[in-house]
Amino acid sequence: MFSLLGVECWAEQATTELRAAGESIGPPDLPAARLLTGQQLRIAELVAEGATNREIAARMFLSTRTVDHHLRNVFHRLGIRSRTELARAFTAERHVGLASDR
Repeated sequence: MFSLLGVECWAEQATTELRAAGESIGPPDLPAARLLTGQQLRIAELVAEGATNREIAARMFLSTRTVDHHLRNVFHRLGIRSRTELARAFTAERHVGLASDR
């Protein structure tokens, strides 16, 4: 709503606070970072790097069941069915991000 009204400073603040509360922000066609909560994003990044659920759990001080729960939600939100698809999506997203930074 703030964006529609042209009040970008308030839109950014609202987005920051909603993400901190665990809400996903933005329409589905946006990058994964805008669709996932912070915890989900970190888990997805670690999966994309090749870490197992057990390794992620140890690194983030979580149970493997918690990691599995978050990962299922990541798959659902991104419309992905496998760890391989997730890795590809994050690799593609990084390449697009690098290209737009130039």
